[in-house]
Amino acid sequence: MSDIPGARGRTMAPLRILHAVRSDGFAGVERHVASLAAAQSDAGHQVAVIGGDPDLMATAIGRRPVPRRPAVTTWATARGIEAFADCDILHVHMTAAEFAALLAPRALRVPVVTTRHFAARRGTGPAGKAVGLAVAPRVSAQIAISRYVADHVEGRSVVIHPGVPVVPGAPSAGREPVILVAQRLEGEKDTDVAIRAFAASGLAASGWRLEIAGNGAQRDALEALAASLDIEGAVRFLGRQADMGLLMRRASILLAPCAAEGLGLTVVEAMAAGLPVVAAEAGGHVETVGAVGGAALFPPGDAWTAGRALVALAGNPSVRFAYGDALRDYQRAHFTLRAQEEATVAVYRSVLR
Repeated sequence: MSDIPGARGRTMAPLRILHAVRSDGFAGVERHVASLAAAQSDAGHQVAVIGGDPDLMATAIGRRPVPRRPAVTTWATARGIEAFADCDILHVHMTAAEFAALLAPRALRVPVVTTRHFAARRGTGPAGKAVGLAVAPRVSAQIAISRYVADHVEGRSVVIHPGVPVVPGAPSAGREPVILVAQRLEGEKDTDVAIRAFAASGLAASGWRLEIAGNGAQRDALEALAASLDIEGAVRFLGRQADMGLLMRRASILLAPCAAEGLGLTVVEAMAAGLPVVAAEAGGHVETVGAVGGAALFPPGDAWTAGRALVALAGNPSVRFAYGDALRDYQRAHFTLRAQEEATVAVYRSVLR
């Protein structure tokens, strides 16, 4: 990888790693790529990244020596792979990037590791299934971000949970009576369940607010739902937010209603911040919040039970703070970037033997 700066100070030889995702956005997958690339660079590896919103990827990766190229289309992704073909490992994310690896002749000898981010098999319809069949033989190893994802995709997977930075301290002081929802406003995210849960809780009458960070096609419908439930005065739609850490330090509860979350990186970030989480008992939530004793979980889609969980936490600060501390401790033990980086590099080395 001739235009990736060198690295020093490793007892084992540093690897030349190329991450690729066909995307010009910055949601969970792109955040995953940026965080992992940064952690690998910090560990002394030579890393480059293809794809993701250029500005937001640059912000997430910071001043680390990680070259980046945009990749709006599959062909652009393939051209990026060609440009960095002198690498030891090509780590692709999502089926389009897997397919792009087939279109980059200079990289055909490079082992491909893929990360599966969603609990679904490759492709939909005949064309998508054909792509899935074509790319599978090219993959040397497959990583799943959760056991839930691994159980719903084809092929053998190594489960490596994504990590997040450790947040120094987790002060309970300064938190406001705010319930935070942070996710894309799309149908599969079940944001309507969160709004109905807040309405069912009756907490608006006690001065609590529901703040919803994120954009998407459902925003107008969700605003109309809040109005129909007579809680629009206590619900704020914040749009996309660059500083989620600030929101999490200010809020008192995170509400995670999605029943099909591959893992839920926002939930893990909330755990790191010591922010209590009320989550649907499904998908990756079972492996994050659900792994902590006394977790505040509710049956998927059950807004009334979710509302009762909100009331229980809102009305008992000591329980809320203790729960936040337990979530933070679990994150520090099981969801760190260092653990993710080391486990991922171990997979790389296993295919290079």
